[in-house]
Amino acid sequence: MDKKEKTEDQLHKIPLRITDTTLRDAHQSLWATRMRTDDMMSIIDVIDNVGYYSLECWGGATFDVCLRFLRENPWERLRMIKSKAKNTPLQMLLRGQNLVGYRNYADDVVDRFVKMACKNGIDIIRVFDALNDTRNLEAAIKAVKKHGGHAQGTLCYTISPVHTIEKYVQYAKEQKALGIDSLCIKDMAGILSPIGAERLVKALIKELNIPIQIHSHMSSGMAIATYVEGVRAGAGAIDCAISPMSGFSSQPPVETMAAIFAETNYSAGLDIEALEKVAKYFEELQPKRRQSSSSNAFIDPGILVHQIPGGMISNFRSQLEQQKALDKLPQVLKEVSQVREDLGFPPLVTPTSQIVGTQAVMNIIAGERYKIIPNEVKDYVRGMYGRSPAQISDEFIKKILGDEKPISHRPADKLTPMLPKATDGIDPKYIEQEEDIISYVMLPEPALEYFKYRATPADQRPETPANLELKKITQGSAAPAAPIAQKVEAVQESSAAVDTVFPDRFKNIAGELLDKIDGLSLEELLFRKGDFTIAVRPSGVVSSSAAQAAGSIAGAAQKTVSAQSVQKTEAAPQAAPAKSEKAAYSQTINAPLTGTFYSSPGQGKEMFVKEGDIVNAGDKVCIVEAMKLFNPISAAVKCKIVKIIASEGQAVEKDQPLIGIEPV
Repeated sequence: MDKKEKTEDQLHKIPLRITDTTLRDAHQSLWATRMRTDDMMSIIDVIDNVGYYSLECWGGATFDVCLRFLRENPWERLRMIKSKAKNTPLQMLLRGQNLVGYRNYADDVVDRFVKMACKNGIDIIRVFDALNDTRNLEAAIKAVKKHGGHAQGTLCYTISPVHTIEKYVQYAKEQKALGIDSLCIKDMAGILSPIGAERLVKALIKELNIPIQIHSHMSSGMAIATYVEGVRAGAGAIDCAISPMSGFSSQPPVETMAAIFAETNYSAGLDIEALEKVAKYFEELQPKRRQSSSSNAFIDPGILVHQIPGGMISNFRSQLEQQKALDKLPQVLKEVSQVREDLGFPPLVTPTSQIVGTQAVMNIIAGERYKIIPNEVKDYVRGMYGRSPAQISDEFIKKILGDEKPISHRPADKLTPMLPKATDGIDPKYIEQEEDIISYVMLPEPALEYFKYRATPADQRPETPANLELKKITQGSAAPAAPIAQKVEAVQESSAAVDTVFPDRFKNIAGELLDKIDGLSLEELLFRKGDFTIAVRPSGVVSSSAAQAAGSIAGAAQKTVSAQSVQKTEAAPQAAPAKSEKAAYSQTINAPLTGTFYSSPGQGKEMFVKEGDIVNAGDKVCIVEAMKLFNPISAAVKCKIVKIIASEGQAVEKDQPLIGIEPV
């Protein structure tokens, strides 16, 4: 009789679908996305037998990191996983019109990328837009449906006066009209409360009748309870990670959630023995892959106020600690909220978290709000990232743009097709197949660096940036301005303690980076959060990193010098010249802070200036890299370049003479 009752009870159980994020978001959150393909292939057959609804294994930062740091082909990784994962659908995260890059790409690139992703093994594509602007999802969702994939729409969850349940339902209805097959509530900061989840899920189910999935992070400590209430309210799927890869700013543990729901009428039906094998594998792998500063295991209740995702917090912290700049935290956190309100309450996820955060820091360190305005903030106000959730005031628009008017059309509408000129500017010998063209269109410099690496005989290849940084970690070196350690961004997605939240660490940069110092003015800062670059510069200055040569890929991805910097700094830094060099010239352009000197914007590029050149005030003359900020330096006055004192790739001290000049 007991057996009969149990059988009848099982018939009433509702299958709970669990997406495993271990191979994508979990290691992006905890290991700076540094898991190698070999790491995955050694355990993928066991993972495939657990019984998951899907495996999130691609997209997000994985594409960039594969090329830039691991020197791996992300397409080949996908094919290899698919060849072994025969039972479980593969899933990826797509940034809408940004794909896996950092700006809008033309519709022809969106369609071709999605086609190739589906062809190479992706079954489910979760498409999101940082602003929940449905227009930025149209092309991607259309392409997913066209090429036979499961299109999962996304609500980027945030808390603000305008982000009501009614607003989220409106977004969801717009996405359903585009033909999505399911909908994910993407709680990227871990701020969705259990009660909030219950109310939102019920409202969505009532209005849409579409499968709902919940994605959250453990940053605030609420995610487990949020999943329970969300599922009980009707969500049919949740995102989890294997226990050694869970918690902190990653997802809740699979084993915990399976145990909780085993006592309800929901059943995940997972293979417990397989889970144990997977957990043991990643427990042993963890010490070899986790970044040294990502072991902070604290819950961060402060995130409920500032809503800054853990990866951005820890990235700022690691950068600014190198410059001993860790005060002004209260002012910055307060300013984050104010800037977010000024910009119409955008959800804080790449790229909007970097846009809001950088502007807040600049406001505090400059001592005046919006004295320095990153071009990305101007583009945001222009509408180039999409429609802000709340309308930005006319007064603020004028403050940022002057008399310029924001656009009202879909940002990608004015982009011309990119594929016809996709291979302009690259040696054909590096293009082996179509996927290389797509990689190059989205991420030109990381892709080219990988192509060169791939073309080098195996026994002659240099060590990858990821292996070099791993050696530095295992050796326990903490030397400041270490070449690879500084160039290689580490998106530490580990949750930070309350006293380490967000970019207060920009501390003394006001005096060191933004003031004019002895004949130079710092007119541009390039800040990288792994998969996103912000160029901070005064009004009217065009970023060299964003400039595109005539005849190059139309609308190609915004370029940074970080890939070249990795190559340049592998050479041992030369000894710094004595500061007495300053006395030999009537004036000198000096280093604004400790860092590395470069005379050109990138490998193979022409020098900014040569000895004997006459330059005008505002002309760029060199770069000083520090704190993962690539700082093009400009002359403050019209002058003649008498002597380039520093050497290429040389470590320089703050206030050290770099270039001797004579005013003209």
